[in-house]
Amino acid sequence: MSVWVIIPVKPLVRAKSRLSPLLAPEQRMQLAENLLRHVIATARSVPEIAGTLVISRDSKALAIARESGAHTVQESGTPELNNALMRATSVVRGWRSAAVLVLPADLPLLQPHDVRGVLDLGQDENTVVIATDERGDGTNALLIRPPGLIPYAYGPGSFQRHMALAREAGATVRVYQSEQLMLDIDMPDDLENYYRISGDGAHLLSPPEKTPER
Repeated sequence: MSVWVIIPVKPLVRAKSRLSPLLAPEQRMQLAENLLRHVIATARSVPEIAGTLVISRDSKALAIARESGAHTVQESGTPELNNALMRATSVVRGWRSAAVLVLPADLPLLQPHDVRGVLDLGQDENTVVIATDERGDGTNALLIRPPGLIPYAYGPGSFQRHMALAREAGATVRVYQSEQLMLDIDMPDDLENYYRISGDGAHLLSPPEKTPER
């Protein structure tokens, strides 16, 4: 049964504004771009994923997504994450997706085994799998089988809201725990934690290397 990954992306030029004490605007934009490339590449490396869809109102983000092999949907109307995700879900449901996995575009330590771990917990019908962040507040991965089983409730406190919505829908609720998946980069201490864990975060602030032409 096919699973599609959905990655919502804010305009890159305004990304990571809360990192302004540490990074210049150009660095924040480069960071957001490199994180997006990493999440797309990781999702696409997992054979069990049927496809990856990026939804954004940012033409540059959509161009990066297509360059990275993802499908894209142009967000329109009033910017609102949950509405954008519902639109993206409607698109992949039309492509006969059996489940959706929503991943933020800022997970620097995301690895294929984390994606597979979430999928393994979400194989049964009427199942919601949730992974939270380091603060136990946000939602860093959300698998919904079937798509549309629960509405999206992103924003502060989304982890508990998604848990409650899944229970109200009568879904089986499973929590995936992973230190790697818990780390997103939003606040200055998140970036410092990444430097501490990885030992070197310089590549996140540098343009990606181009593959030599053959």
